[in-house]
Order: sequence, then structure tokens, then C-alpha cells
Amino acid sequence: MITAKITEQVIDTNALTLTVQDLASGAVVTFDGRVRNHDKEKKVEKLQYEIHPSAPQVLKKLIHEIAAKYEVINTVAVHRFGYIPIGESAFFVAVSAAHRDPALRCCEEIVERVKAELPIWKYQEFSDGNSEWVNSA
Repeated sequence: MITAKITEQVIDTNALTLTVQDLASGAVVTFDGRVRNHDKEKKVEKLQYEIHPSAPQVLKKLIHEIAAKYEVINTVAVHRFGYIPIGESAFFVAVSAAHRDPALRCCEEIVERVKAELPIWKYQEFSDGNSEWVNSA
């Protein structure tokens, strides 16, 4: 099973972790990218993600391509968009495999490639009144 989803909804990391578990899985690896309260020594007050309309298809393609490279059983990746409160999950990945090595490598590659290739942009507002777009070049 491979699941890739872009959503405005809160990401239920516990439920998603359960979806990848399997009796054949000796390893379940997760990554939970959460909204932090700081960036570059500035206090972040508010964060919002904007997506390109192609983002769901791009995420699905990436996840299928990456999962096919490793001996994994189940893979899920969910990226949230819109306003996300500090402390909540913005990007979650879970991978199950018979052994830890493919699960770890698959999860890491998903995280790195999604960060580099998914058409999504982060807008941050800081406590000093400044703001910035990230990954918008």
C-alpha cells in the first residue's frame, strides 16, 4: 500500500503509523515535520503553506517512484497546507519494511526529495513584524 496525500486537515500521525504496520514488518520508520516557533533566530508567530495545483500528483509520483526502489511493505506521506499552528505536524512520512535498512533509507529519501521537489511554499510571520516566503525562488 502506498498513500500520498495533500490536505488542509490536521495530520493524525498515530493513525497513519498504524496504517503502515503489517505482521511482516520488522521495522516501521516515521518522520514528523512539525511547525516550530523559530527560524533563523527569529520567533515565528504564524506559518502558512501554499501549494501549486499539481502538488497532489507530484507527491504521488515521488512516493511511488521512491518506494519502488526499496523493499518496503507500506508507505504513507501526507503534507498539509494552509495555516498550521505552531507545534502541529506539517509533513508526515511512515514506512514499513521487513528490515530497518530499507525502511530508514526510503523514509529519508522521501523527506529529502519532497522538500526539494514538491511545489509548496512556506510563508512565515515573525514576532518582529517581518515576514518571508521560503522555497519561493
